[in-house]
Amino acid sequence: MTTHRPASLRARRLHAVTAAVTAAFALAVSATGCAATSSSAATAPTRSAAASTPTPTASPSRTAPAIPEPAVLARAEVNIGEGATVGVGMPISVRFPHPVPASQRAAVEHWLTVRAAPAVGGAWSWVKDRNLFDGQRVDYRPPAYWKPGTHVTLHVGTSAVRHFTIGRSLTATVDVRSHMMTVTEDGKATTRIPVTAGRPGLDTWNGTMVVLDKQRRVYMDSRTVGLGDAYHGYYAWAVHITTSGTYVHQNPNANTYAGRDNVTHGCVGLATDGTAERFYRRVIPGDVIRVTGSKETVAPGNGYGDWNLTWSQWLAHSASAHKGAPVTAD
Repeated sequence: MTTHRPASLRARRLHAVTAAVTAAFALAVSATGCAATSSSAATAPTRSAAASTPTPTASPSRTAPAIPEPAVLARAEVNIGEGATVGVGMPISVRFPHPVPASQRAAVEHWLTVRAAPAVGGAWSWVKDRNLFDGQRVDYRPPAYWKPGTHVTLHVGTSAVRHFTIGRSLTATVDVRSHMMTVTEDGKATTRIPVTAGRPGLDTWNGTMVVLDKQRRVYMDSRTVGLGDAYHGYYAWAVHITTSGTYVHQNPNANTYAGRDNVTHGCVGLATDGTAERFYRRVIPGDVIRVTGSKETVAPGNGYGDWNLTWSQWLAHSASAHKGAPVTAD
């Protein structure tokens, strides 16, 4: 299923709304490269990290920063739902209804406070989202993946608070040259899964991605990405990893080609013998999907490609004067 193609094709991508849009963003994502579209016939998406949750409670009283609270924080949207458990790769992502001027970004960062137990260093960085203007998204991440079991609290100024927990560590590494995916859980490689990735010219994105959400069924239509009638229909056990439309999902072609050749339109295909369903049920939003041996690296704002930046590159896009300062235990 198509997720990555030459610039001439990518430029023709039609923006549509996927059924896996997370409600905490209250924001539609673009059409997927796999041409996924919402449909009443599709199975409802599973509850993701950003799924609809009870309205966050007001932030408790605490010492206010010396600078005034930016008004834009009152309308900010957070990608992680209250009380969620997420994978070790999940950044905190805050989006705004309009671009925040560069002169106000340090103040915004100052009023977005993160506390973690155990304490860990981290920093905010302004990310150019694929579907937004510059200045509409700021993300927070540590220098390395979160430690499993960490309890995190985010204060969005005085407007809201979110609490979430980091679950077990799971990383799936797709080697497009060997046509294999290795799943590592809590530091131990546990499973090797034959896959078929994007064929030459429609290569799967390279680099580190993070599970956005997942759906039991997604409708994909090649006509929405300029590939004629190459494919259209429902595909099962779909794990969503980029806003442009990369999925790890069940694909009948994997029954023949997984472990042997790359034949998809950019997604990672898994066999129909239960392989795709088992992987689907195993992962949660925030788990890490790494693709190696491919070509163009996924952009930071195409989903959560934040981990493709070095720590120095990450800090270079922070407006705060206190880059990388450790957060305190809650």
